[in-house]
Amino acid sequence: PADTVDASQARVRSVPAPITDVARLCVCDLLVAQCDANCCCDPDCSPEDFSLFSTCSVPVVTGDSQLCSQKAAVYSLDVEANPPERIFKLIDQVNPSIFCIHATNYKQALYLKSPEIPTPENFDQLLDKFGGATFSAEPDTWNLDTAAQNPPDANETSKYEYGVPVQTEDAFLRLPSPVVSSWCSDANPAGFLVNQATKCIRSVSVEKCDSIKALSMLFYINSSILALTWFVLQVNITVQSIVVQSVNGMRTLLNSSDVLRLPMVLDELCINAVLGVNYHITHTDTGEIIEAAAAFVLGAISKEALSIEQSFEISFTQENTQPVPLSGNPGYVVGLPVRAGFQPQGYPFPAAFLFAALDLSSNKHSQLTILQSTSTQDCLAAQGARAPVLFGYNMVSGCKLRITAAMKCQPLAQTLLDVLKGQSFPEYVASFGNSQAQDVLDWVPITQLHISEQMISNTLQSSCQIPVSLGIEVKWTKYGSLVNPQARIVNVTATITTTTLKQLPSGRERIIPVTSSVVFTDISSPAEPSYKAWPTINIKLPFDFFYPFV
Repeated sequence: PADTVDASQARVRSVPAPITDVARLCVCDLLVAQCDANCCCDPDCSPEDFSLFSTCSVPVVTGDSQLCSQKAAVYSLDVEANPPERIFKLIDQVNPSIFCIHATNYKQALYLKSPEIPTPENFDQLLDKFGGATFSAEPDTWNLDTAAQNPPDANETSKYEYGVPVQTEDAFLRLPSPVVSSWCSDANPAGFLVNQATKCIRSVSVEKCDSIKALSMLFYINSSILALTWFVLQVNITVQSIVVQSVNGMRTLLNSSDVLRLPMVLDELCINAVLGVNYHITHTDTGEIIEAAAAFVLGAISKEALSIEQSFEISFTQENTQPVPLSGNPGYVVGLPVRAGFQPQGYPFPAAFLFAALDLSSNKHSQLTILQSTSTQDCLAAQGARAPVLFGYNMVSGCKLRITAAMKCQPLAQTLLDVLKGQSFPEYVASFGNSQAQDVLDWVPITQLHISEQMISNTLQSSCQIPVSLGIEVKWTKYGSLVNPQARIVNVTATITTTTLKQLPSGRERIIPVTSSVVFTDISSPAEPSYKAWPTINIKLPFDFFYPFV
């Protein structure tokens, strides 16, 4: 009824009476049943004691400084009175911050409550209450949410938002994870757009493996996912691939994933037990889930095994886009690859960048890489071996080049350039760890400095210019709030250094070093103080100003 809704809303809007009485608080009252010197709020002090005070050590007493409005007890001394007396005022104090607490109506939060000690009798109860990903300590009487009783328009609230649990027809999509210990808990919900990877231990018994639900593929795909949070439209979880792992660890990818493989006991082994699940969710830009797939790793468990380790992972990809690994959100994370790419043809139509996926073996995906050192230190043998540039890590690598008089200058110079820069050196670097390809302003061009590659002669019998080093300097700054600054790349410079090789006599050889280096420079300006500098007062103190102290 309307009157019931109005009444519940009125209870929510009403501000409860303040719990803390600032007039009775006194932080300087340290002595029991005795008056503390200069403590104007001490109830043990008499007017005679106040007349001897020189100042009030605590002039203002307030409660929580984060409250928007609260009472404040102000204490002062009237030194003009005879004898001096204490003045007490109770005023209303307003917090100027826009982020403040309207009311503290949760009394249990103001007191230290002794936690319940786990015992063999109450352990299961505590695990059910606090073992999940989220739990609430609020009393049931606080349930005044009228929006739950009268949901708004489904078209406005049905879209998934970041972090909202992915709902299924019976509950939510489970992503098992360790909670109290390393043992698996199936109460961990998968959050929308939250990429996760977990590992946990599962207790098993080979004799009962066919009855353990967590070892069966059906446990992870039998519940359909709701496309929208309020709609009944469901998306089935399809099996993308199945990899079978033997007892000795060898893995084999099955050609067909249409047939479900359920766990069963065979020759004292539990075969087709789930060792890993990798979910992949495809969604639209409006927050609707349109496709869900799962890749399984099935394995065999020996009779001696009492537990197994399971791994779970979930990733989200927007439709009509390529999945790209991020290096931070939004700022770069130290140790993750620096994302780089090329400007496509026809810029600015389309205005996008082709950036790289991590590839440690080659540079075909335009990952920002440098020369990877090898055990042989041979530059010609090291061609193609690349190491990714990791944010925040200064790196140095190199090799040695053996030059003879019979070598041609131009092919040698091009080979060394390919060794230093790779087959495809990128043109742009992402300023943030999560920069998207369509956000053109989030990509920083790489400034390339090098000497002209004009060749003087076709052989080394006269002087020849060859590149011998590549130096990459990445300048970054702290961006955003001082409390949680984010790393942002603002400039990247790649410098090629060349050297001149003079003619070599016939039969002579020369070995030159070739190096690559990466340096990260923090150019963040120091935070400026919010106050102005105090003026300098040029005065001379009396010689006995600090008497009797030295």
